[in-house]
Amino acid sequence: MTIRRLDLDPVAAHEPVSIDDQPYDAAVLAPVIDRSGEDHLLFTRRADHLGEHPGQMSFPGGGAEPHDGSILETALREANEEIGLTPESADVVGQLDDIRTVTEYAVTPFVGRIPDRTYDPDEREVAEIVLLPVSALLDPDNYEYEHREHPYYGEIVIHYFHVGEHTVWGATGRILVQLLELTTPFEASERLERSRY
Repeated sequence: MTIRRLDLDPVAAHEPVSIDDQPYDAAVLAPVIDRSGEDHLLFTRRADHLGEHPGQMSFPGGGAEPHDGSILETALREANEEIGLTPESADVVGQLDDIRTVTEYAVTPFVGRIPDRTYDPDEREVAEIVLLPVSALLDPDNYEYEHREHPYYGEIVIHYFHVGEHTVWGATGRILVQLLELTTPFEASERLERSRY
């Protein structure tokens, strides 16, 4: 049976794990779009000239600014800057566990439904806006993982989701794993304790 919908109720009920041992804070929004009767996730492909994670697939988001009233405000401000999503257009349903990145950020992921419309990438940061259908992300043929040795955290698991010419991996892959495990029958083939890295 092909899964085409995300059940977001478990996200709304989830009690997220926070991380407070990193020097920098950031937030992302995992936007869910209903297109033609199937849920899609919106990703951005980061511009190739960026100093951190160039060319990688990510959710809209970025570093917290002193004027942000909350970490959720950070996620919504960044989504507005990167793809032109107005904050009032996002129906934020919940929050996932914080994750650490190799660039010493504690990233707080939020999940929300957004309208199916054309979004405008900020060309300074975003090379492309990509919508990937849930059914493709859940296709076992499109998923793989590998073990790597991390300089700080020791052995870690890297998750890869290959859909067409796009690959979601790294920090975004870790966020995606938790999102899919909460909202669908998906279970990652192997993982290490989430709080470790």
